[in-house]
Amino acid sequence: MPEIVIPTVHLNGTSSHDLIAQLHEAARALSKAADALAKAAPNARDYYPQGEGAFEKAAAAYRDRIARIKSCYTEVSAIHEAVEEQVEAAKARKF
Repeated sequence: MPEIVIPTVHLNGTSSHDLIAQLHEAARALSKAADALAKAAPNARDYYPQGEGAFEKAAAAYRDRIARIKSCYTEVSAIHEAVEEQVEAAKARKF
């Protein structure tokens, strides 16, 4: 997984509300994409005419696609959580 760089919430940047909403929506979209892709999993009956090994290759490529989406979801969720923590810490400092 690549290094995750967390945005800093500050007055001249994207508002914390917008940033959190954008990250939440991105994570939700990735989750929906993973669900949609799961429904499109390869079926061996669609590959046997291509010969031996075709389904195994399709299944491996499918697992790789799922893993990439899950990895992206994990990264976006980590950024979302870190931004929320920044906001909560800022609120705590004000009290």
